[in-house]
Amino acid sequence: MKRRTSMLATLALAAGLATTTGAAFADTKLRVFSGGSGQRPDLMRKLFDVYQQKNPGVTIDIETGGATSELQRQYLSTVLNAKDSAIDVYMIDIVNPAQYFGAGWLEPLDAYIGAPGTVLKPYLPVYSVSNVVDGKLAAMPAFADAMFMYYRKDLLEKHKIAEPKTWDELAAAARKIQAAEGNPNLQGLSIQGAPIEGAVCTFLLPYWGQGKDFNDPSGKMTLDKPAAVKGLSQWLSMVDQGVIKKNVAEVKTPDTVNEFKAGQVIFAINWGFAWDRFKDDKDSTVSGKVGVMPLPAMAGGKSATCVGGWQWAVSAFSKNKAAAAKLVQFMSSPEASKFLASEGSLLPTYQSVYTDPEVVKSVPWFKDAAEVVIAGRSRPLSKEYGQVSDVIRTTTSAVLARTKTPAEGVDEIEGRLKRVMR
Repeated sequence: MKRRTSMLATLALAAGLATTTGAAFADTKLRVFSGGSGQRPDLMRKLFDVYQQKNPGVTIDIETGGATSELQRQYLSTVLNAKDSAIDVYMIDIVNPAQYFGAGWLEPLDAYIGAPGTVLKPYLPVYSVSNVVDGKLAAMPAFADAMFMYYRKDLLEKHKIAEPKTWDELAAAARKIQAAEGNPNLQGLSIQGAPIEGAVCTFLLPYWGQGKDFNDPSGKMTLDKPAAVKGLSQWLSMVDQGVIKKNVAEVKTPDTVNEFKAGQVIFAINWGFAWDRFKDDKDSTVSGKVGVMPLPAMAGGKSATCVGGWQWAVSAFSKNKAAAAKLVQFMSSPEASKFLASEGSLLPTYQSVYTDPEVVKSVPWFKDAAEVVIAGRSRPLSKEYGQVSDVIRTTTSAVLARTKTPAEGVDEIEGRLKRVMR
């Protein structure tokens, strides 16, 4: 209780500094879309309450909805396309600033908060790419996420195997443990191969792991086709070795979580929320046995991961843009990031918060997460991200289902996206 009281007091100070005077926005009502349950609207409400207390002229209403990023994107696209002024601030997925800003739906924040180069300097590097569109500050970080490599620490220790640095090393380690354990249901590696957003990352991880870029800073596609084919072939090779299960094209995010919890997986790629499921769920058989490590690279390449997470953006149609921007500034502050990390295990947007003593005491695994998140990369930047995502994830799933070869899949991705990302 003492820690929470202290943190709320720090937040109150930050909230007080977020406006020039307490009456700067007297009698201002703001409506905020705060995502679904996964975005912790309960904790956002606490932050809004602190802000209201220090800025008595401001009233904040909260709207929630959409269980997945895709459903939220559908809803927001409808509302914003209608130029609805009812919602002032939106929580949006990290893949959406370029799309929404390009459509004219977001208010540039430069005039209210400052130039991107200065404002985003304290944050994780990925935000200087994902939240800056055409040189303008399109959104501010709310909280981070990333794909992590979770692994059975107890099994690697038991069989005296070091953390693998490459995918080939991981495959060899998995096969060794599978053979020694003698459990026919024990998977070596679980990835998401169903045609969901996670499959975009499934395509990118071994591609990025060769040091390749999918697009340049302007969003133009820079696909290296041989590297893309090699990346997809890596997954199929691991299927053939028995490391990844044969029906990988059906695997969704919850499947990986549930199978790892049940002790049926040695290595698993999943988002940050999975840690609490492994640690806290009553049906977890792996609590206390889980490690986190950087994702392996391809031979001769470098580790990289998919960054996820959420951003705060101001509607271009808001009638209270200045007040909305000041709220966004507070919700993106180090104090807010620390609060969300300690109280909700939501990944910080500032590198410094990962090693903050209070945060590490509350969420010890964050000290291991920092190295992974700092090396994180943004999915393709495009004003047509919905189309980009659809092409990559459906094609990746088809390759993993072996209805297309890796070469055919890469040809399809290039053919369908070269007109979109140019």
